[in-house]
Amino acid sequence: MDREARVFAESHFRGLEGCLPRRVCPKLDRVDFIEKPDSFSYADFFKGYLLPNLPCVFSSAFTEGWGSRRLWVTPSGKPNFDYLLQNYGDVVVPVANCGVREYNSNPKEHMTLRDYISYWKEYIQGNYSSSRGCLYLKDWHLCRDSSAEGVFTLPIYFSSDWLNEYWDALDVDDYRFIYMGPTGTWSPFHADIFRSFSWSVNICGRKKWFFFPPGQEEALRDCHGSLPYDVTSPTLLDSRLHPMRDHCIPPLEVTQEAGEMVFVPSGWHHQVHNLEDTISINHNWVNGCNLANMWHFLQQELCAVQQEIIEWRDSMPDWHHHCQVIMKSCSGINFEEFYHFLKVVAERRLLLLANGMGPGEVEGGKGTRLGPQQAAFDIGRIAEVLESVVAHPDFQRVDTSAFSPRPEELLQQLEEAVAATTSL
Repeated sequence: MDREARVFAESHFRGLEGCLPRRVCPKLDRVDFIEKPDSFSYADFFKGYLLPNLPCVFSSAFTEGWGSRRLWVTPSGKPNFDYLLQNYGDVVVPVANCGVREYNSNPKEHMTLRDYISYWKEYIQGNYSSSRGCLYLKDWHLCRDSSAEGVFTLPIYFSSDWLNEYWDALDVDDYRFIYMGPTGTWSPFHADIFRSFSWSVNICGRKKWFFFPPGQEEALRDCHGSLPYDVTSPTLLDSRLHPMRDHCIPPLEVTQEAGEMVFVPSGWHHQVHNLEDTISINHNWVNGCNLANMWHFLQQELCAVQQEIIEWRDSMPDWHHHCQVIMKSCSGINFEEFYHFLKVVAERRLLLLANGMGPGEVEGGKGTRLGPQQAAFDIGRIAEVLESVVAHPDFQRVDTSAFSPRPEELLQQLEEAVAATTSL
C-alpha cells in the first residue's frame, strides 16, 4: 500500500463512522473481468473492489505460473489423478455428500485421497452417478497438513490476510482450502465464515457462481425466517413459502473458467456449482477493510445464542460465560478470542513500525507483504474496532485480568501510534 491508497482508505472509513456494515444493494448488472496483470495494480484492486466490497474475476493470466496448474492437470485439462495419487494419495481428506441435506449444509466423512479418487473415477464411469451419492472433497487444509510449496503463489491483491496470519502465528489451523469434485458437485447458499473475504482459483474445470449483494438474502428467507438451501430450487417461486422473494433482485451470475480467480466480497451470499470435473484453491481472509463486518457478525452471533437460551438467564450460573462458550462452539470464535486475534495482528503492526521496515520488505507469515503505510492503516482500523469491543457490555463481562496487555492498554498504544503516523 502506498500513501495515496492509505489516505484514500482512511477517508473512505471516516465517511462510514457510526454506520453499520453496508447493507445497501449496489446496482450491478455484471461482474468485472480483469484481463492483464501488468496493467492492474494493488491500488487498483484496493480502491475499485476491496474498499467498495465488490466482486471481480481475474483472468487465467494471473495464475499461469502456478505449479498446480501445470502438475495437477492433464494436457487435456482434466484432473491429473496419477500425480495427485502419487503425491497425496494417503492424505486423509474431508468429503461432503452433496445429495444429502443436513440443515443448510451437507454431512461430511473422512477418507484418504486415494479412496476419494477411486470413487471419482467410478462416478465418471457410471455416467456421473453412484449409489454412494454425489461426493465433494471440501475444506482440505493442504497448507496446514503438508507442504504446499510450488502449488500456488499468493496473489499480491490478497496478501493483507489477517485471518491466516493469526492462525499461522498460533500454528494450529488456517483458512486455506482445496476443493475438488466431479461435475454436479456444489456448495449450498451461504456467506463466508466470519463475513470474511474469499478468493477461489479453478486449477481445472469450470464453476457457476450465483452472487447476492449484502442484504438481499433477507428477501429469500422463508415464512419461518430460514435462508434457502438451494437458490435454484423451484420452491423459491412459491410466494406462500417465500413471501418476500419478489423483493430480491436477480443474482449476479458468473461462469468461472480454468485458471481464473474469483474475488468474493464480505457478506455476499453465494452458491457455487461445478460444471465440469473441477479442482480449486480457496482462501478466506480478513483485514482492515472488513474487520468491522467481522465484529458486527460476531455481535449478531452472540445475540442469537443469547436468544436461544434466554429462558435460563436467571437460573443458570455464569449465563453470560456459557453464552460465550456456546458461541465459540458454533462459530469457531468468541469475544475473548476475537480480542486475541486483534492483539496478535496489532502487536505485529506496532513492531513493524518500530523496526522501520521499508515498503518493499516482507513481514513474516506465508507471503505477507507489508510496508509502513499498510501497517499504519491496519493500526487505525484495529483501534476503531477495538474501541467498540472494549465498550461492549458483553465484552466487559469477560475476565480480562490475565490478558497481557489489557484491552484498554492496547487501545491506548494503538491510539498513540495512530497519532504518530498521521504524517508518515
